[in-house]
Amino acid sequence: MASHRAPIAYRVACADRHAHLFEVQLQIENPAASQRVSLPAWIPGSYLIREFAKDLQGLQAKQGRRSLALAHLDKATWQVECKPGQPLVMTWQVCAHDNSVRTAWLDDARGFFNSTSLCLRVEGQTDVPHALEVVAPTASAGEARWQCATALAPLKVDRHGFGSYLAADYDELADSPVEMGAFWSGSFDAGGVAHRFVVAGAAPTFNGEKLLADTQAICEAQMQLWHGDRVGRRGGSKPPHDRYVFMLNVVDDGYGGLEHRHSTALICARRDLPRIGETRQTEGYTTLLGLISHEYFHTWNVKRLRPAEFAAYDYASENYTRLLWFFEGFTSYYDDLVLRRSNRIDDATYLRLITKTINQVLQTPGREVQSVAQASFDAWVKYYRQDEQTPNLTVSYYTKGALVALCLDLTLRAEGKGTLDDVMRLLWTRSDGGPIAEADIAAALAEVGHRSFSSELDRWVHGTGELPLTELLIAHGVAALDEPAQPAQRLGLRVAETNGAVQVKVVLRGGAAEKAGFAAGDEWLGVEVTGNRGRPAQAWRIAKLEDLALYLGPDAKTVTAIVARDRRLLRLPLQLPAGITTWRLAVQDARRMSHWLGGAVSEHPPTRSRSKRQPR
Repeated sequence: MASHRAPIAYRVACADRHAHLFEVQLQIENPAASQRVSLPAWIPGSYLIREFAKDLQGLQAKQGRRSLALAHLDKATWQVECKPGQPLVMTWQVCAHDNSVRTAWLDDARGFFNSTSLCLRVEGQTDVPHALEVVAPTASAGEARWQCATALAPLKVDRHGFGSYLAADYDELADSPVEMGAFWSGSFDAGGVAHRFVVAGAAPTFNGEKLLADTQAICEAQMQLWHGDRVGRRGGSKPPHDRYVFMLNVVDDGYGGLEHRHSTALICARRDLPRIGETRQTEGYTTLLGLISHEYFHTWNVKRLRPAEFAAYDYASENYTRLLWFFEGFTSYYDDLVLRRSNRIDDATYLRLITKTINQVLQTPGREVQSVAQASFDAWVKYYRQDEQTPNLTVSYYTKGALVALCLDLTLRAEGKGTLDDVMRLLWTRSDGGPIAEADIAAALAEVGHRSFSSELDRWVHGTGELPLTELLIAHGVAALDEPAQPAQRLGLRVAETNGAVQVKVVLRGGAAEKAGFAAGDEWLGVEVTGNRGRPAQAWRIAKLEDLALYLGPDAKTVTAIVARDRRLLRLPLQLPAGITTWRLAVQDARRMSHWLGGAVSEHPPTRSRSKRQPR
């Protein structure tokens, strides 16, 4: 076990990498007479009951040499009868085969885990120190030496990072993922805080120096946003964290992140990493930087400044809040804004990113059905359990929440009383970086804006009406232009076009496709065009929606769609709507835009960073 005599101590080893099995040992120094242990059902930051206990097997308990019987009380809770005063040792295995940021993964190339997936909670002792020992796997012949990375405080570790760590309590243990493997590693300092970036699975062309420099600029810009230009310097305020670890898992195709107090777990596609010798910043890399910015912003907004309902987590069941529009939505507003302020993107790129967000919201009929506050509350059953009807029933608290933040920021700036930055800093100061309620947000807006914003919150957050985007953007030098809609948007569809087939995934409420009788799951095979000027009707096979323009022409009003559904061929009369447009934002007045998109934080270039390539 771990050398530190913590009241609760875990030992995690790679039992069988081919079988994806971790072996976990738990020692409880002073167990209760009827000691209960349980495995969390969800992980904070990902609002879905995931039932991690389904991957646990072979649970055993002993005191000394005596085996103890275990009573399985519910899906994730066990009870063991013990002799008080004598250490209790429990062992089990966990199948780790989810290559996401939420659970655990183990194979020959890499190991990763969140303790919510591996470590049983000791009921009655969750607030005492928890030690964690991570054991290095035995290397195969010719295999590169593995390393271990985590934001937990080290007790006794070797130069590769394996050994014993200490968490103040179970919450900190659960909030500190562990990465293992022959990963690349680099480091930099921002605001007096040591940051480490580890990357698993990158191609040889990966440009680690650029990733470090860009991430450092993002971190420094966010620290300055929250704490001012002198953050980390003499006389300036200190950031709330004294260390930070980015853990990036690079795969063929994937995207996502999960925030933690001193770290984040990320996943991205291999093609989206910056490459050595590449001078143009790709769209994929911009998206990755936005993800990095988003998860790092959570260091303040949700991990410390958090909903009052999250003051203490219940790991066994849903934890409801109506404030995800603020904690995820406002973070989604700032993630790309910080990219602009730190000069990682230009004005035109930033406007393209906002345009995408606006169009996503406007092409979601559920925005007229459910408010963004209701969507926050229903995240457990709607956002994280999406199906073909989700866009018709709810709205994303990420995207609409970001637009609410945009509207509040531009309103404050237009009235000349302050900015949303001021609101965020005031909330941080007043709550001492702790739990808040919606009333606190309203009070901070009122103090900064010198008036009540209750009407805006009622309409924008608790209502389903449209946001005043056009007038606010125009007032800040941004032109809102109409663009012809793409075929799927024009028809009210979301489709997948693969291998010459058009598969209907979503039929949007109120659109032309719904009125024609399309259904999710249909395969759109072709169109039948009515003849004119004496020409006979013709039927055409389509491989993608763009084919419609070829076969129908620009003035077509109706067409018969031929679809396959449950092995039946159906002919659906489709009215082709005209005048369907989407948004495009453009620079109209660069000077006025600069007051919003500029700022002192963009005038501090990143300092030189350090990196070293580790064995693969």
